[in-house]
Amino acid sequence: MARKQRQEEHENLERWLVSYADFVTLLFAFFVVMYSISSINEGKYRVLSDALVAAFRSTPRSMEPIQVGRIAKAPVNARNQMLSRPAVLSAPMTTPVMLPSTGPVPSSVRRPASAGAGPRGQGSAGKAGHRAAVLEKIAADLERSLEPLVKEGLIKVRRHELWIEVEIRTKILFPSGSAVLASAAAPVLDRIAGILKSFPNAIHVEGFTDNVPIHTLAYPSNWELSAARAASVVHLFMKDGVAPHRMAAIGYGEYRPVASNATAEGRSRNRRVVLVVLAGTNTRTLLDAAAVKELADAARTRRSHAPGHRTGSGAPAPSGARHSP
Repeated sequence: MARKQRQEEHENLERWLVSYADFVTLLFAFFVVMYSISSINEGKYRVLSDALVAAFRSTPRSMEPIQVGRIAKAPVNARNQMLSRPAVLSAPMTTPVMLPSTGPVPSSVRRPASAGAGPRGQGSAGKAGHRAAVLEKIAADLERSLEPLVKEGLIKVRRHELWIEVEIRTKILFPSGSAVLASAAAPVLDRIAGILKSFPNAIHVEGFTDNVPIHTLAYPSNWELSAARAASVVHLFMKDGVAPHRMAAIGYGEYRPVASNATAEGRSRNRRVVLVVLAGTNTRTLLDAAAVKELADAARTRRSHAPGHRTGSGAPAPSGARHSP
């Protein structure tokens, strides 16, 4: 019996479509994943950022400290000794002693009013004259060295019997709202420091601003800005050789204006740094009492010998207290 002939299957020529469809599906999934990674949900990102900031800035919730390492215990004898001898000693109570009241000081014991008229008074007048001569030399040297800026009105040198003021407009020192010295300010301040470092006089560096408010992380108000500007000048002077103990940085903020803040020109005048070169060497006070008296006597002597002086019309002696404008 003849076998039944097996019918040959028809060859499928479109099998490649299966592989192609799988490849296209995988490629589509790949691009979907890439797109999902590249696009950021800003809302979820902000929620995550706020949660991290709150977690790191929050106060610790545990009141118990975390012990790291082994606890070292004191010996028993030392512990008993500490308990028996407390570290705090109580001072014995004493009753106040009342001193007998004294009467007025006899006139024979009092210091005579003309005590400064002798050789000691002549020495005081000599010291006062020397201090005045030093201040005059400093002022003359500064005016000669800074003559171009003085003519432009960017720097002013003012003389006083007890100090010298060198007013510098912050226009040539600092950018707006900053306490970092500008590149053009270094040569000017270097010349000033070169003159001041050879004298022993105390120096007050005072910073002033206008009334434009500032609220930054570095300068919450004009107080910090004015003090930072004064400190920047002090640091530069210290690098140039001026002794640090001679200087003091002072910030007055916006509260010592020399012009109206209603105009741009007035605000520009109020933004300034003032160098106050004192006649004495103490930065804590303007002058001690003896120095004030010496300079006052010297000033009265100069006025008495000045032409047109009238007897009894002398001006009051300087008190030694400086009031910035």
